Amino acid sequence: MAKEKKKAFFITIEGPEGAGKSSCAAILTRHLEAHGYPVICTREPGGTPLAEKLREVVKSKPDQNETIHPETELLLMEAARAQHVREKIAPALASGTSVICDRFSDSTCAYQGGGRDMDMGTINFLNDFATGGCVPDFTLLLDLPPETGFERVARRRSADADNDRFEAEKLDFHRRVREAFLALAKGSPERIRVIDASKTLDNVIEQVEKVAHELIF
Repeated sequence: MAKEKKKAFFITIEGPEGAGKSSCAAILTRHLEAHGYPVICTREPGGTPLAEKLREVVKSKPDQNETIHPETELLLMEAARAQHVREKIAPALASGTSVICDRFSDSTCAYQGGGRDMDMGTINFLNDFATGGCVPDFTLLLDLPPETGFERVARRRSADADNDRFEAEKLDFHRRVREAFLALAKGSPERIRVIDASKTLDNVIEQVEKVAHELIF
């Protein structure tokens, strides 16, 4: 029996910097549009004017050597998400437009939970509160060792990258983030599909296309 066509999909793309999330989003957009789905791409933190301002605050090193504490970071992330979901993601899905989002609540579990070692019960509560029950239909986790991600980022380093608080974290932090992502995938295998992003771009494209056809069409 043919799979019933869903009106709109909410797809999230997770993984470290340098994993190829932008390329993955372009692939998924092309496939959805080819099958008649209107689609928008967005990102977290960010996605709306207010959420983009919060993104700038949470990702940048503060002035005058002030510390952004983990609790502050978490609440800023969730505030941006609450605005993003209600202002952009949920209305798009309600109108029949599919949404592809670069990072979502899994990133908070991985970065603030795994990387910052914050309480997962608190994070899960705040994720639920911020999303208002908006859950991805499926998630692609682009996995690769942090060392490889750093090498890729260095090759395309932007002018303001030196001010990125997360890229400036030590390797151990990013290893904990990766472990947390993989633990999330192990716990939700039907929703989260792991893509080996250490392979060549052609191979990653092939993996993404295979998962897209399996889950969407």
